[in-house]
Amino acid sequence: MTEKKPNLLVVDDEKNTRDALRRGLADKFEVYVAADLNSAKALFLAEPMDAVLTDLRLGHESGLGMLELCRAQRPPPVCVVMTAYGSVESAVEAMRQGAYDYVTKPLDLERVEVLLRRAVRTVQVEKENVQLRAELKRSFGLERILGGSTGMKDVLERIRQVADSKASVLIEGESGTGKELVARALHGLSSRKSAPFVAVHCAALSPQLLESELFGHEKGAFTGAVERRIGRFEQAQGGTIFLDEIGEIDTSTQVKLLRVLGERVMERVGGNKLMEVDVRLVAATNRNLEALVKNGTFREDLFFRIRVVQILLPPLRDRAEDIPILAEHFRKEYALENGKPSLEFSRESLQLLCDYRWPGNVRELRTAVEHGVVLAQGLKIEAGDLPASLRKTGQVSNSRMPTPGGKLEKLELEAIQGALIQTGQNVTAAAEQLGIHRRTLHRKLAGLKPRKEKKK
Repeated sequence: MTEKKPNLLVVDDEKNTRDALRRGLADKFEVYVAADLNSAKALFLAEPMDAVLTDLRLGHESGLGMLELCRAQRPPPVCVVMTAYGSVESAVEAMRQGAYDYVTKPLDLERVEVLLRRAVRTVQVEKENVQLRAELKRSFGLERILGGSTGMKDVLERIRQVADSKASVLIEGESGTGKELVARALHGLSSRKSAPFVAVHCAALSPQLLESELFGHEKGAFTGAVERRIGRFEQAQGGTIFLDEIGEIDTSTQVKLLRVLGERVMERVGGNKLMEVDVRLVAATNRNLEALVKNGTFREDLFFRIRVVQILLPPLRDRAEDIPILAEHFRKEYALENGKPSLEFSRESLQLLCDYRWPGNVRELRTAVEHGVVLAQGLKIEAGDLPASLRKTGQVSNSRMPTPGGKLEKLELEAIQGALIQTGQNVTAAAEQLGIHRRTLHRKLAGLKPRKEKKK
């Protein structure tokens, strides 16, 4: 695939100059032209610019206004100013305000091209360094995925196996289990890690907006499309696109997505220009896609395209041994953030966290720990500092923290015996009453025995 040319915006109020620069620089740049600040502003809304070449005199306007427009962009393009030979002082002032360099008229086209290419490359290196530092700071690797349970060990091993492949990955699991974290780890461990990671939450957008968000649109493609817009697939070029809640996309968007995955090309909405796409797809869902395929709301061919590799995230209630590890990680994070670095969990509060079933999974646990840190008055997070929802009946998990002396085991045995008495020794009914699986209850009945009193 040929390397994408940098976008260059030429701003000059003389048409002959604009046309000459467009022709002369077209081999190395994707050239856009504007005659004034308003036209330039409109182009900024339509396309991200890598560089701007602007005259310091734009009719009745000052080219210094372009510097303000450039600084307002995220990320800001590099700006080179053009000036008449006798106005070098103005060019120096422009450099004080952020211009990369200046050239004098009449222009030496070869020198302008070399200067612009050097300026773009310098800024690209700076962007790459910033991105790399940000990625290192966020540490989106396996170290952010915490837990020593069997289920999470399997997830970590699967991530290591497939991270550097080109295969599409489908991450399945309940809401709040950390699907985006896994997606970022897949990207961070791949050879695409220096390119963008772009996340799209499909359920948050209407079908028309989602299609435009993913593929971009041309000016006039639909009511309200007043300017061209690039889509997320273009933004993710060379990197990874993460489509969260992919089960929510409508059938027409599914067709376009299937084409991107199959042919590696796409068109903007309302356009007819095919663009090559080099993007690795990672998708996630908390819905049963196979069931959606059966009822006809999700295309079977797309399902098989996105689920080349499957990663299944277990709910937090099935990895209860990871709760103390996660809770401690979040405690450190929020204690430091809130200026309470010495804060710790009391035994009762940690017990409460381990007893809860966490229907909202890791996301709910994170919020609960932050709640406790914020409300804690002394040196410990007490049970009363945690959300009241954790103390509601019927939310006790099937795993408890061991405590010295076996007091907790005795309480557990008493609870099991009480449930069996109330249900007439019906193990299935007792398990339902306790909120655990019948096989779990059988294991507990086999392994838990009341302690004998020592004879005096």
